[in-house]
Amino acid sequence: MIQTIDLRDVQLGRADLAQIVPRAVMDVAAASDIAATLIGDVRSRGEDALLEQAERLDGVRPERIHIHAEEIGRAVRALDPAVREALEGAIERVTLASEAQLPKATVTNFGEGAQVIQRWQPVARVGLYVPGGKAVYPSSVVMNVVPAQVAGVASIALASPAQKAFDGRVHPVVLAAAGLLGIDEVYAMGGAGAIGALAYGVPAIDLDPVQVITGPGNVYVAAAKRLVRGAAGIDAEAGPTEIVVIADATANARFVAADLVSQAEHDELAAAVLVTDSEEFAQRVRVELEALAAVAHHSARVREALGGVQSAIVLVADLGAAAAFSNAYGPEHLEIQTAEPGAVLDLIDSAGAIFLGENSPVSLGDYLAGSNHVLPTGGQSRFSSGLGTYTFLRPQQVISYDRAGLKEVEERIVALSNAEDLPAHGAAVSVRFEPGA
Repeated sequence: MIQTIDLRDVQLGRADLAQIVPRAVMDVAAASDIAATLIGDVRSRGEDALLEQAERLDGVRPERIHIHAEEIGRAVRALDPAVREALEGAIERVTLASEAQLPKATVTNFGEGAQVIQRWQPVARVGLYVPGGKAVYPSSVVMNVVPAQVAGVASIALASPAQKAFDGRVHPVVLAAAGLLGIDEVYAMGGAGAIGALAYGVPAIDLDPVQVITGPGNVYVAAAKRLVRGAAGIDAEAGPTEIVVIADATANARFVAADLVSQAEHDELAAAVLVTDSEEFAQRVRVELEALAAVAHHSARVREALGGVQSAIVLVADLGAAAAFSNAYGPEHLEIQTAEPGAVLDLIDSAGAIFLGENSPVSLGDYLAGSNHVLPTGGQSRFSSGLGTYTFLRPQQVISYDRAGLKEVEERIVALSNAEDLPAHGAAVSVRFEPGA
């Protein structure tokens, strides 16, 4: 069911490993033409385009795109008490972890009357996308909204696809999660068109443009985020979910298999990868995968994901090689289930989120760890991070010099400006010290 990649007898550098890591076949560039057409349609025809796109792509025409506040309130009141308790617990934990990410303003003094202030300013308005395809994601509402609120964002718009099962409305549990967080600006729209609407605005439905767009989605959402970048900032081009598990012979094979299946149930393109230095352990996991996949609620989806080119059991010579493979992969989720997980952690430099030990499964991070589950995929953790409070903040430097502080550096500024053949730069300083100035 799942392929084996044997790297025990080969010595590969990071660049070589990056070429052979298993990946889902997802070409964002190939989806760009379709995404651009959908965005262009929304920019030119607004609400009518969004309604037609929902009817064509989601199989239902919403009664309205902009959800009324009373509908959000009804969803909160109808929410299952157990689900409400779980969401409130997630909100509390993610809030605490997000608050820990808030940077503090600092002042650097270069002498009397010469300082640079480093401050962090939130963007004024953000658009948060919550997917609604093969699953329902109220947890993604929490993960997107909470860090934005902690950062101090004053205006938040949330978009989620119209649901055929609910007569074109946003899924009620998604609405309820928004309501619990005090979000009253919600739109029943999905896909590339929704990203375009958030970036450029739709006046007819009172949707003003946003400055930053975050949240996961399919390949067309990823393509749309790439296309609108510049009109609005984005978090990342999210793709299918990924899990890499580094495990040795001491790990629990059933635990590891369950964790691989938990991500495989998301999507047929989900990547589930085990990296181990024990062939015997790999075989035990393979047996457990067969058993768990057979009884999974989404068995067909799990089997397709595990059997895809993006999933594998990778055999390596030792745990150092396992860490090197993982770093080249740059996984969204990395679990370390070894006798000494801390020692392996010291070798890791690229991962969206890292789950240490057998009692820290990815599912914990998906819901109630307190960490954020909106994470970079497709190897992007090699150069970017997951969603956090910092996503919605901009560092700004405030320069404050008095006359004496400026005089102390005048000659050096003039020297550098002349060296760059930009003498007016130096003159702009010297003019302040001319007689009578």
